[in-house]
Amino acid sequence: MVGCLWCTFGNVSRLNRCHRYKDKLMIFKRFKEDIDAFLARDPAAQSRIEVALCYPGYHALLFYRLTNMLWRNNWRLLARFISSIGKLLTMIEIHPGVAIGRRFVIDHGSGIVIGETSIIGDDVTLYQGVTLGGVSPSIESHAQVNQKRHPTLANDVIIGSGAQVLGPITIGEGARVGANAVVHKDIPAGVTAVGIPARVVMPRDKTKAKEFVAYGEPVEGCPDPVLRTIEDLRQQVTTLMTHIEEMETRLDGEQADDKMSKSNAARASGGKS
Repeated sequence: MVGCLWCTFGNVSRLNRCHRYKDKLMIFKRFKEDIDAFLARDPAAQSRIEVALCYPGYHALLFYRLTNMLWRNNWRLLARFISSIGKLLTMIEIHPGVAIGRRFVIDHGSGIVIGETSIIGDDVTLYQGVTLGGVSPSIESHAQVNQKRHPTLANDVIIGSGAQVLGPITIGEGARVGANAVVHKDIPAGVTAVGIPARVVMPRDKTKAKEFVAYGEPVEGCPDPVLRTIEDLRQQVTTLMTHIEEMETRLDGEQADDKMSKSNAARASGGKS
């Protein structure tokens, strides 16, 4: 505080040096915050130095922080070039124009693609093979420049391995997308989406909806929407079969009564003759 007051009442160069010092401190705090996020969500991570040296997801994030700074300062060709080097080294492709929040974690990471107009909130987790892609046609691409083509992930979202999140859709806060799901519609906050195309499910225990779930895939206590639909259809078929059997039984009884009535009528007419 004293140093800031000294800079305020000092000359402009001192004030600029103070701001640059604060910016450097914020950068190092951001690096530490990112590493701590990996430690919090990956039980295999044993130390900060291990994350810094051995985690390609963290390395990709460092490349992104650098290239995004260049991109925002209109050094776009250099940003794309450095981003390409990062892609070769980490097997993770993050466009420099992406907006990424704090404590972003890429676990394993191989094969991840994040498109230019994607927006990622705070505390988001992505697993290997995820695509945040666009669905705009490749023709007339000049008309799509600066248009929103890629997804928006709100805070605390988890995207499981192999999931494809496509188009300018929104994944709500705290939502989970299961492994290998294909999502092309908005997902509400606090739910889980699984399957192809993705269907929304909720855990039977609603209190667990906001808990961290690795790979976005609740392995217990969450009904499968496809199996639930098949079970509903099975119950409906069983009910229809029961009704049909009752109708056949009733019809057989009515036919037997008709035969008996006709037989009695024939005997009666024969006796009169």
